[in-house]
Amino acid sequence: MEDTRAALLGDSDADAEERPTLDVGTDDDDPIERSRRKRRNRKVLIVTLVLLLVPMLAVGGYLVWLNQIVSNNVKQSELLPNGGPLDANGNVVPQVIGTGTNYLIIGNDAGPDRQGARSDVMVLVHVPADHRDVTMIHFPRDLWVPIPGKGEAKLNASYAWGGAPLLVKTMQNMLGVKIDHVAMLGFEGFKNMTDAVGGVDVNVEEASKGDGKVFKQGIQHMDGETALVFVRQRYMLSEGDISRGKRQLAFVKALMLKTLSKDVLTNPIKLKDFTEAATSNLTVDQNLDVADMRAEAFAMRNLRGGDVRFITAPFSGFGTSKDGQSIDIVDKGRMSDLGKAIREDTLESYQ
Repeated sequence: MEDTRAALLGDSDADAEERPTLDVGTDDDDPIERSRRKRRNRKVLIVTLVLLLVPMLAVGGYLVWLNQIVSNNVKQSELLPNGGPLDANGNVVPQVIGTGTNYLIIGNDAGPDRQGARSDVMVLVHVPADHRDVTMIHFPRDLWVPIPGKGEAKLNASYAWGGAPLLVKTMQNMLGVKIDHVAMLGFEGFKNMTDAVGGVDVNVEEASKGDGKVFKQGIQHMDGETALVFVRQRYMLSEGDISRGKRQLAFVKALMLKTLSKDVLTNPIKLKDFTEAATSNLTVDQNLDVADMRAEAFAMRNLRGGDVRFITAPFSGFGTSKDGQSIDIVDKGRMSDLGKAIREDTLESYQ
């Protein structure tokens, strides 16, 4: 061991017993001794730097590896339309600068290549400029809304008719808010992410059973398969799609908090597995790159449960369309208030 240590420090057999130090000597030192000390000091500094850099390079290499996984897996597509929101008269709705970022999360069982599929999950995530909190807004798929170029129909019909760009247009016009980015993820991706972090603890507001699963009120630990059943159930819930939307938000919140926890962020295996699961079935818009995703995740690293709020987009009740469809009726006044709160970054005061 001593020989190895001496070799690492660059000591000769003659001076191995005298461990090198970083003293600079005095003016009375012999010139030869001063030269030997300088050489030893340089060697000690070099070895110290190497020992410090090894873990740093390992971490750096790991982060590069994660970055490569994301870059290879995430697909970009033309999910955003040209232009921002228009009012009922076709005029552009002015936007306030510096009021945060709006992300639309679209989830479904179909995958991006299945034509005519309707979106099962539509959640608008507002991240304020100071990243102090996050608001997730669930938009029921049965909201009866004007769809550009199509007339009135259920909100998720816009996705079936025109993909993400038409859905974004529809929601922008309804709210008067610019949607900055879009992310599409199949339900299988949610399942894999849940398993990658070791499961999540979800708050179950309404008990139910079915598909081989039993959900009781309170906090329940769920693996990926259980979580998938939890967010899919609809008909046995008291408010159908509305109740399902609340479940989806509760699950997304639990998954986000688990992902940002030290248990995941400081565990290289879990972080790698989650990154793989989260990105292998993910499609984002043409303007969202890996650097933006990484920066946003880092900015939200201090979020806690109380910092994440989820609400349902306002509707005034249930009804039937002229062609006999069961629909959710939009509360236009409160929807306007919601859009204003998002535009002005004042969602904390929205009721």
